[in-house]
Amino acid sequence: MLKSLALVILAALLLLLAYAATRPDTFSIARSTRIQAPPERVWALIQDLKGFNRWNPWERKDPGKGQYGATTAGPGASYAWASDKLGAGSMTVTAATPAKQVTLRLDFVAPMKATHIAEFTLQPDGTATQVTWAMSGQNNYVSKLMQVFFSMDRMVGDDFAAGLANLKALAEAP
Repeated sequence: MLKSLALVILAALLLLLAYAATRPDTFSIARSTRIQAPPERVWALIQDLKGFNRWNPWERKDPGKGQYGATTAGPGASYAWASDKLGAGSMTVTAATPAKQVTLRLDFVAPMKATHIAEFTLQPDGTATQVTWAMSGQNNYVSKLMQVFFSMDRMVGDDFAAGLANLKALAEAP
C-alpha cells in the first residue's frame, strides 16, 4: 500500500515536471493608461531614474534600498537595489527617444537571476498621453515551474497598474 502511494506521488510529480517543461520559453506583460499631460512631461518622469523612483511601485514598497549610478537620466542611467523584501538587482536605461519611448534593462540577482527588458511607449492622444509599460524576457525552467502555480502577469501586472496610477497622479499634478 505504501509502495503504491509512493509510486502515485512520484508519477504525479513527474507529470508536473513534464508539464512545466511545456510552458512558453518567453513571457510578456503590459499595462496601459491615459494620462492628462503632454508626452514630454510624462517622458521626463520615466527616463530620469530619480523621477522614475517617485512613482515606482516597488520603491514605494521598500524605500531607500537603492543607489544611483553616475548618470541618472537618459541612456546609461542606472539604479541598483538590495532589499530583504524585494530582492536585489539593477536597471539601466538602454534607449530613450524624447517624448516617445524609454527602454530599460533589468538585471535581477536575488531571489533569482534573470534579465528582462522593460519598455515604456508614449503616444499623444489629444491633450493627453497614452502610456504603455511592458516587460518581456525568457522563462527558465524554474520560472516555468513557478508559473504552473502563479500567474506572473497577475503578480507583476498589478504592480504595473499601481505604478501607472502613481505616474498618472504625479504627471497630472499642478
